[in-house]
Amino acid sequence: MSAVPAVEVLAAEKTYPNGTQALLPVKLSANQGEFITLLGPSGCGKSTLLKMVAGLLEPSDGRLLLWRKPVQELATSGHRLSFVFQEATLMPWAQVMANVRLPLDLAGVPRPEAEARVRKVLKLVGLQKFENALPRELSGGMQMRVSIARGLVTEPKLLLMDEPFGALDEITRNRLDSDLLNLWTQQQLTVMFVTHSIFEAVYLSQRVVVMAARPGRIVEEFSIDEPYPRSADFRVSTRFSEYAKRLQDSLLRASGELQDEELQ
Repeated sequence: MSAVPAVEVLAAEKTYPNGTQALLPVKLSANQGEFITLLGPSGCGKSTLLKMVAGLLEPSDGRLLLWRKPVQELATSGHRLSFVFQEATLMPWAQVMANVRLPLDLAGVPRPEAEARVRKVLKLVGLQKFENALPRELSGGMQMRVSIARGLVTEPKLLLMDEPFGALDEITRNRLDSDLLNLWTQQQLTVMFVTHSIFEAVYLSQRVVVMAARPGRIVEEFSIDEPYPRSADFRVSTRFSEYAKRLQDSLLRASGELQDEELQ
């Protein structure tokens, strides 16, 4: 990991014009090459924070830096980021090739170069045989793979993911979690991942940031000190259960449903 953080959130907060305080001041950093997860219930500001990191939302106060430069100056840093949303957000009328190629088309990349890059990332996500398929011909999990491929085709170093697997069945979700870890390793990515699943957070992360709602805020951070690659056996191990229990207790404490003395 480089000494220069990929992401620095410096007392950034968000209050909407109607007075709703979506996010109290946040201090957070993500090292280059780190897999960090934002965990918490709906309404705790996870997605708001992620969108501020991406430059999709302006903070009400504070600063956000990417590689020590303001978010708005990302292009001058020599780095790129990609954002994967909760829904695959594919163009239903376009084939997989065109859906994944879209960011390159918008950037004016010549068609032969763009299609070569698309084929490369489709192979990475296991969809090399589906470049001519339409989204309606794909399963939900395959559509999310297309969305991830579209995020990777610009060769980002920072991948922001907002509950991308939340609508999928457990088996598909577990498989995509494992695939994501493989991509993270192969592509040397920094990943900030949003989820409300304790189990997904434990399986994926090097570090979990626990958030609470009303107003949105960070309450605790936990290191998941387990080696990679992580197998299916890790999901049913005692260590996994211990991490999950700690995260669950943190969330309950933050919501006021569990007092510290109950943990003794």
